Amino acid sequence: MNITADSVKQLRERTGAGMMECKKALVETKGDLDAAAELMRKSGLAKADKKAARVAAEGTIAVERSGASAVMIEVNSETDFVARSDEFQAFARDVAKAALTHPVASV
Repeated sequence: MNITADSVKQLRERTGAGMMECKKALVETKGDLDAAAELMRKSGLAKADKKAARVAAEGTIAVERSGASAVMIEVNSETDFVARSDEFQAFARDVAKAALTHPVASV
């Protein structure tokens, strides 16, 4: 079956997946958009299930304080490469700032 660029585009817009992944799903389902979207959903659940078993043993701690209040948060990742990245460190600081400005009533 010949898969058109338009059908790949439609599936991409519908699922947010990559072009090659959409084309592969359309080939498997012989061009059926609904079946391809369902196949991709099931595939995504299987991938998420595999990732859920992995351990996030690396990470960072961020501390923020204001006056008499302070928060300390821990954010974990799977690798030390991610944990040491500037983006990850900034994310942890942003989470700590958000926790400080929006306190919770109880744990």
